[in-house]
Amino acid sequence: MVNIKIRAGRADDLTRLHPVIERAYRGEEARVGWTHEADLLDGQRTDLSTLQTILADRTMKLLIAFDEDAPIGCVQVSDHGGGTAYLGLLCIEPRLQAAGLGRQLIAAAEGHARDAFGAVRIEMTVIENRAELISYYVRRGYARTGERRDFPIAVEPPLFMAVLAKPL
Repeated sequence: MVNIKIRAGRADDLTRLHPVIERAYRGEEARVGWTHEADLLDGQRTDLSTLQTILADRTMKLLIAFDEDAPIGCVQVSDHGGGTAYLGLLCIEPRLQAAGLGRQLIAAAEGHARDAFGAVRIEMTVIENRAELISYYVRRGYARTGERRDFPIAVEPPLFMAVLAKPL
């Protein structure tokens, strides 16, 4: 297992983190891992401007995992108010997936949601036809809420998001 350090992201981390996110979600390099969207979507997953917006927003935190000084993954946690936080943008460098690093990032995000946002519940959305990924989150204590949301980008055929939640 890789010994990682997780800390809040800073602006000077973003240019090194962005390619990790892209490799984890899209393109041929993503296929090395198991959590990718490469079979469903192509194109860019996010951009530096969006990552900078996350850093600037006090209701959001971008936590980054480092191996030595190299970013190898991240997770975003957002305060949605009313005791609910949102977990998103979870990714690990594809070649390092299945080593328990995602579990560590999830725990860090849940801890931040509880401690910094006072959240008592955390939710996430997962592309609903990603059964293996949904099962991964269920094993981590998340449960399907029965709610279904539109995918944030119009694609053909249309995709939908399953909402999962966990009490904190």
